[in-house]
Parts: sequence; C-alpha cells; structure tokens
Amino acid sequence: MRVFQPAHINTICMEVLRGVMGYLKWNNRYSVHVDEIDKQHQKLINLINEMYDAMQAGKGGEIIDTVVDRFVDYTVYHFNTEERLLQQHGYPKYDAHKEMHDNIAKKARDLKETLEKGNKPSNIDVMLLLTNWLNAHILEEDKKYAPHIASKANP
Repeated sequence: MRVFQPAHINTICMEVLRGVMGYLKWNNRYSVHVDEIDKQHQKLINLINEMYDAMQAGKGGEIIDTVVDRFVDYTVYHFNTEERLLQQHGYPKYDAHKEMHDNIAKKARDLKETLEKGNKPSNIDVMLLLTNWLNAHILEEDKKYAPHIASKANP
C-alpha cells in the first residue's frame, strides 16, 4: 500500500480546506465496479464531505465525535463486507489486503480512544485519516482487486 507522507497528506487536506479541490464528488475513478463496495465507498465520500462542510462553517469541533464514531463503525462494516467478497472470489492477495484493513481500523480505533480520553484530535487529523483512506487505500489498493473480482464474476 502506498502511504502518503505527512506533507503530501497535508497538501491534499489543505487543498480540500481551501476549496481548490472543492467537495468530493463520486466519479468513476473511485469505482471498483462492484456495486456493494462502490455504494459503501460513496458513504465514505459523504462522511468526508460532512466533515469538510462542518469545518468550512467553523463547526468541525462540534461534529468530530460523531464523525469519528461513524468512521469506526463504518470501517468494521465495510471491511467485513470487502473481506468476505475477497475470500468468496479467492483473491490471492487477501492476507495483505486484510492486514491493510487491520492497520486502518487500528488508526480509527486509536483516534476514537483519544476522543474518549477527552483529548480531541484536530479537525485536520480526522480529515487526514479520511483522505488517506480515500487516496491511498481505495484509489490504489482496492483498485488492485477489481480485475480479479470482475474475472470471477464474468468468467
């Protein structure tokens, strides 16, 4: 998995915050061509947009707890769905993909624990986690399994 360096992630995040990229809109470049997974990825984009909108309105701190809770819940649900699909279709790199999921889920849980201890992460930290998932995981790693799934679904 390509992991963006903090400076690169900050650049992406700051572009979103400055409006250079604007709101994230679902388009075909995010698609893995599996309807169930694409719909779940669309929910992630909606969550990123929700955080962005709140930050633009100066209310990011007010919804950060909710966004982090929803992100943690989403990772469990989504990763279980994706892992089931990968196993069902005999994806040869399943173990490595699951390990990446485990790492992302741990980061999300760590962020939630930080909140529960009364230490509010910055809005930027939350946006970094969300945008890193979108850019590094979905656009790169999830795209790798798409041809395999397609070949098994349409032999």
